[in-house]
Amino acid sequence: MSERISSFAEFWPYYLGEHRNPVCRGLHYVGTIAAWGVLALGIFVSPWWLLAIPFAGYGPAWVGHFFVEHNNPASFGYPLWSLMGDYRMFALAVTGRLGRELERLPAQPEQLPADRVTG
Repeated sequence: MSERISSFAEFWPYYLGEHRNPVCRGLHYVGTIAAWGVLALGIFVSPWWLLAIPFAGYGPAWVGHFFVEHNNPASFGYPLWSLMGDYRMFALAVTGRLGRELERLPAQPEQLPADRVTG
């Protein structure tokens, strides 16, 4: 059995490599913004809205993985680092720096043993 990924620095290139398709990334951004909107509803309208945050955030992202990228979400094995990756990817995109990160990826996606990704 392989060792699990041990740091976010090690996880980040894998995470970004799983989001090469701009449609998948766009669906992640939709999910991030939707989750923030639902959080606002939970704060200002009713706390019951807070229950919808995971659906608003993960729903579009998982559609991107299953139907666009055809891979499994990294959140299955690394939920916290995956969330951190979502926010980092979003921040890099809105500041115009994501392209440089994507250029640094190898031409072929990094292949990690399944147990390193899904736990």
